[in-house]
Amino acid sequence: MKIHEYQAKEILKSYGVSVPKGIVGDSIEDLLEKSEILDNPIKVVKAQIHAGGRGKGGGVKIAKNREELKKYCEDILGMQLITHQTGPEGKKVNSVLIEEGCNIEKEFYVGMVLDRAIGRLVMMASTEGGMEIEKVAEESPELIFKESIDPITGLLPFQARELAFKLGLKGKSVSKAVNFMLALSKAFVEIDASLAEINPLVLTKEGDLIALDAKIGFDDNALYRHPKILEYRDLTEEDSKEIEAKKYDLSYIALDGNIGCMVNGAGLAMATMDIIKQIGGEPANFLDVGGGATKEKVTAAFKIILSDPKVKGIFVNIFGGIMKCDVIAEGVIAAASDLGINVPLVVRLEGTNVEKGKELLNNSGLSIISADDMKDGAFKIVSAIK
Repeated sequence: MKIHEYQAKEILKSYGVSVPKGIVGDSIEDLLEKSEILDNPIKVVKAQIHAGGRGKGGGVKIAKNREELKKYCEDILGMQLITHQTGPEGKKVNSVLIEEGCNIEKEFYVGMVLDRAIGRLVMMASTEGGMEIEKVAEESPELIFKESIDPITGLLPFQARELAFKLGLKGKSVSKAVNFMLALSKAFVEIDASLAEINPLVLTKEGDLIALDAKIGFDDNALYRHPKILEYRDLTEEDSKEIEAKKYDLSYIALDGNIGCMVNGAGLAMATMDIIKQIGGEPANFLDVGGGATKEKVTAAFKIILSDPKVKGIFVNIFGGIMKCDVIAEGVIAAASDLGINVPLVVRLEGTNVEKGKELLNNSGLSIISADDMKDGAFKIVSAIK
């Protein structure tokens, strides 16, 4: 789950991380009224969407007076903001964050992530604050400093000091950076985050370290332990198809292709998308119906796939282990009959009761294309939509 910048800063502030003084609102009147509590005449107007690159897209502006503040609020609130992370369709800005400006001396990057290769959390820091960390990693990997964190001890002060020294900090700034990193690490673990990025972390001319921007992502599987964090969820920022899928315990991720995929098992779903691309097609989604694919689940899966206007065909690729192939076939037939699917439908079944399942499909009277194996199914669906 993702949250907005202002929400991430609320969480970090509760752990002692320094953030700029700011207000958030969803109407011009509300924003201008609330902004009166901000003392600095220089204010930063920031669009609140679940995507990076907002500044380049026109979603971050610096206002030097009230007239500019009003104009930028009017320009940004309600705009369709397009960044490198939103895709060409962009995202509508429903709320705006206004913060006090600060005297920036130097910008840094500080982040935390799980390194699956070593099975540990890693604190990362870089002198290249304000830049996309992926670009830094590609062009100047030596400028990204890392400390792996022992799950027993957590981030230790000497590790934070090492990172602070590598950033070139001196004097009191070192101890402030250590406290900052220890607080960030503590927050990351306690809230079950999957990603935390402070970009940029700024050193001000007054010697303060402030999280000028903040991004936090959460492990969905741990949200049941954090009901207050779950309240931060903004459904307007999420794909409606993905929201519907969660109601039926379906794992669904929308992609850019035109071949809808319905598969049981994450590994098989990945392999299905790979082989479709290898043959020259483009998958429209990742959809794992899981091991208990009931008629209701299959019907819901078909509805979600078909709600994507880009879908020109559907490939059902099922390996029946715990869930028998004949039961899957009955679900597919019932769902196809109820929904009146009018795009090519290819079904590949393998596993328990596979012959019975294929017989049911062949005798259904529906326009279902049967496939012998995964590769055959991929060929047939790619050919069918062409």
